[in-house]
Amino acid sequence: MSQATPDLYELYHFVNGEKVAGISGGRVGDVFNPSLGTKAAEVPLASQAEVESAITVAQAAFPAWSGMSVLARSRIMTKFVHLLYKHQHELGELVCKEHGKVIEDAMGSVLRGIEVAEFACGAPHAQKGEFSDNVATGIDIYSMRKPLGVVAGITPFNFPAMIPLWMAGMALVTGNTVVMKPSEKDPSCPLRIAELFHEAGGPAGVFNIVNGDKEAVDTLLNDERIKAVSFVGSTPIAQYVYETATANGKRCQAMGGAKNHMLIMPDADLEDVANALMGAAYGSAGERCMAISVGVCVGDEVADKLIAILKPRVEALRIGPSTETGLEMGALITKEHREKVINYIQMAEDEGSTLVVDGRDFVCERSKHGYFLGGSLIDNVKSDMTSYQEEIFGPVLQIMRVGSFEEGMSLASDHPYGNGTSIFTKSGSAARTYADKVEVGMVGINVPIPVPMAFYSFGGWKASAFGDHNQYGMEGLRFYTKVKTVTARWQEKGLDAEFSLPVLK
Repeated sequence: MSQATPDLYELYHFVNGEKVAGISGGRVGDVFNPSLGTKAAEVPLASQAEVESAITVAQAAFPAWSGMSVLARSRIMTKFVHLLYKHQHELGELVCKEHGKVIEDAMGSVLRGIEVAEFACGAPHAQKGEFSDNVATGIDIYSMRKPLGVVAGITPFNFPAMIPLWMAGMALVTGNTVVMKPSEKDPSCPLRIAELFHEAGGPAGVFNIVNGDKEAVDTLLNDERIKAVSFVGSTPIAQYVYETATANGKRCQAMGGAKNHMLIMPDADLEDVANALMGAAYGSAGERCMAISVGVCVGDEVADKLIAILKPRVEALRIGPSTETGLEMGALITKEHREKVINYIQMAEDEGSTLVVDGRDFVCERSKHGYFLGGSLIDNVKSDMTSYQEEIFGPVLQIMRVGSFEEGMSLASDHPYGNGTSIFTKSGSAARTYADKVEVGMVGINVPIPVPMAFYSFGGWKASAFGDHNQYGMEGLRFYTKVKTVTARWQEKGLDAEFSLPVLK
C-alpha cells in the first residue's frame, strides 16, 4: 500500500516562458516517488482550453522564431546544451525521484538526450538545401528546408529527460515552436528542461510544456494549428495517435512497444552474453522499449549453460532506492504497473514456461513500501504463448530454445513488434546475414541495446513504429522541415510567352 506524505511539491505548466498554475477545476494527477511508495506531488491536468491557449502562444511566437537566422537559433541551442550539461545531475535526480531508476541509469539517459540536442547545434550545416547553377541558360534551381510551424511532442514515463530532448532539439533549432505534453507520471524533468531552454535565450512561447491526460492529447491531435506530432509510448496508443493525427492532416511519427530478441549462437562467449543480458534485460527495471526481453538460444546446450550462469546473477541483483549508488535496479514506476508485471509472470507460468527465478517475492528492506520487484528468469517459452507475444515492460527475461540460426532469426522477424534485436556470435557471416535479413528496425552485433548515436536515428518496424520518419538525426530534421524548391531565371532580355511546360535547354 502506498504511503501518503504531507510534503507535496508544486507542479505547474510552463507556457510563454512562465510557470502557469492549472485552472482546470481541480483536475490533477498523482505523482509518486516509486522508491518510497509515497505520493510526492499533484500535477495539474490541462483542459482543452488550457492546451488551446498554449497552442495560441506557440503560434504567436512562430513568425519571429522561424524568421531568426539558423545561426542565431544554433547559438541559443549551444547555450542550452551548456546549461543541460551544467544541470545534468539535477536532471538525473529528478528522473530518480519520479521514475525510480537508479542514479547511474538516470544519468546515462540524461546524457543520451543531451547528445541529441548537441547534434542539433549543427543545424546551419544540416539544414542546408541543394543548389544547381545554370541547369539551363540563365536558370538556377535550389531548395530550402523550412519549419512546419507549431509541433507537438507527447512523451512517455520511462525516459523523462532523454525523449523530450530527442523531440525538442531538432524541432526547435529548425525553427518550429513546440507544445509538449510529458507523461503525467514524471513531469518535473521536462518542465526543468523547458526552463533551461528559456534561460539559454529561447524566446517566450517557443518551448511550452502542458501537463495533462487524454483530453490534452486529443486537443493536440485535433487542433488544426498543430502541424506535426511526435509520440513515444505503447503500441495501442501509438496507433491511435498516428491514425488520429494523420486523419487530421498532420505529419506524425509514433513509436510503440517492443519485444526485443537476442539471438545467441553456439560460438558466442556465454560470459559476455550473460553480462550483456543482465544490463539489457534488468536495467531500468526492464522499462525500456529497447530492453532485451527474449534470449533465443541456438541449441539446448547453449540454453542450459547460459541459464546456469544467469540464475545466480539474477538472484543476486542489487536492488534498492534510486538515489543510492552502486545498485543495478530500482523500483517500477507505479504500484499498478508492478501488478501488471506480476500478472505476466503468473501468466507465463500458467502457460507452461519454467520459472527459473521468481522475482515477485522480493522485498526491499530499506524501503518496504516502494514498487520493487526482483528479476525474473523464465525458460522454455514458446512462440504461441501470450506472455511472449505481448510486451511485459518489466524485469523479466524469457529464454527460448531453437534448433538453428534460421529458426532463431524467424522468431524476431515474425514477431508483431520490430523495434530492436541483437545477435551474439563470433561468426562474421552469421552476423552479416542477420543484420541484412532480420525484419527489425535496429540491430546490434555483439551489442545488446543498439540505440543509435545522435547522428543516426532511432526507429523500429512493424507494430513498433507508425510513420515514415525516425526520431532524431537527419531523419528528425526531415520530419520537422518541409522542402521548398525554387527555379530562378535571370537574363537580360524579356521572356517570351510560354503556353506549355517549358523545356530547359
